Amino acid sequence: MINKFKNIKRPVVGQIIFGVVAIALAIGGFYFVRGLVVCWSATALPGSRPSYCGTTASGLNGPVINDQGTPVAVEDGLPTPPPVAAPESELPPAWDGASRVNILFMGLDERDWVEGLGAPRSDSMILFTVDPISKTAGMLSIPRDLWVNIPGFGYSRINTAYSSGEGNKLPGGGPGLAMKTVEQFLGVPIQYYAQVDFGAFEEAIDAMGGLEICIPEKIMVSVIGKERKYPIKPGCQVLPGYLVLGYARNRHTDGGDVDRAKRQQEVIIALRNQVFSPANFPHMVSIAPDVYAEASSGLRTNLTFDDALKLGRLMTQIPVESIKQGVIDYTMGSFDNVILGGENASVVKPFPDKIRELRDQIFNTGGVLSPMAQGDPTALMQADNARVRILNGSFTQGLEVDTGNYFLAQGMPVTEVGPADGAYDRTIIYLYSPKLYTLKYLQTVFGITSSTQIRIQPDPASTVDIEVRLGNDWANSNPMP
Repeated sequence: MINKFKNIKRPVVGQIIFGVVAIALAIGGFYFVRGLVVCWSATALPGSRPSYCGTTASGLNGPVINDQGTPVAVEDGLPTPPPVAAPESELPPAWDGASRVNILFMGLDERDWVEGLGAPRSDSMILFTVDPISKTAGMLSIPRDLWVNIPGFGYSRINTAYSSGEGNKLPGGGPGLAMKTVEQFLGVPIQYYAQVDFGAFEEAIDAMGGLEICIPEKIMVSVIGKERKYPIKPGCQVLPGYLVLGYARNRHTDGGDVDRAKRQQEVIIALRNQVFSPANFPHMVSIAPDVYAEASSGLRTNLTFDDALKLGRLMTQIPVESIKQGVIDYTMGSFDNVILGGENASVVKPFPDKIRELRDQIFNTGGVLSPMAQGDPTALMQADNARVRILNGSFTQGLEVDTGNYFLAQGMPVTEVGPADGAYDRTIIYLYSPKLYTLKYLQTVFGITSSTQIRIQPDPASTVDIEVRLGNDWANSNPMP
């Protein structure tokens, strides 16, 4: 095992990248030295819990469901709840050690700060999930050029969510807005975030004595602070921190960011194998204080020390074959050019159905995050737990109430009913958030075959996920008793 490497000079402030690797290392370090380390450098995540205050018309005889999916007792309809002021700063609830945990790992592009361009953008984003019940884990890499809706800011590249939150001093800052953006895009709840600078990652790898990794083919990598490129030969070998960093952040191959995401996941698996290898256990125990000291200075997270210990303990029980890996690649979106910040920008506009399928493969236990795409449509709809608004645009009085009661009996959370803004010959469905299983269910029930009857309008401020405007076609042909 390499113990010393030639010192490589690097800038005092530079590009922050690839948070997932150093965090995984730190979690392993926490487990090994939990009796030695007495503090964790954690920053509270400010944030505002969304307040849904839609009004439900009286007349529904099924249960009224709130935004947490819990039935609410009502007498004469669902009144508009008063606004609830969220605290300025709060940590997420303590992890119970049994529930699935999702963590957004981020690396940042620090050059924006250095060049006086404002708050940094995220350079790498990986959503990591751990399920204690099934003893499985997964990681999903998200390319930085995806064109998504940033809550409160409209459509932009997903890597601008961090800079928008940080630069505008929003509650939760950059991490908070990045988490909300990924939550909305993937439809996955995220409890924690973690980010690390490149220096902490590099130094932690060197404190471990280097990283043993198998390189599939020769590659030339750039090293921050050096003009020339460094070759890495194929084969299994131990690399120092600066070469591991260069390998993880290289994007100058045919696959661009997709190739880079795959290399990052290679490094994560290699790191996991080295940290948790029984053969390395005595050595890791002896160096864990140094590794922690190197990594913790560059960490920012809302994970508590106790939760980090639990995760470290859990990761020792998950075999590598039970860690699923996925990358949102270029088959799951289309390239397009947009005007961003007054300049032409190349972006990737996602294909929601394909990304949803990949997401379900990674987050594979419980609820809608299981591989149920070929399952019963009603069960899929119920697991989606989409809040639905039914509006009557037909000439049949009370059709919205009858339809709402029908869907409530099928297990659909109908939270609002009322009149539409006009008369409709054909039923129209508005999709405000990515509840695709419910959308497909409604398409089947209403017999919708024309794409013109589906309106996709992402709106994070909407009090419902889906709105149905009933037309005369439904009044004349519905199967309700």
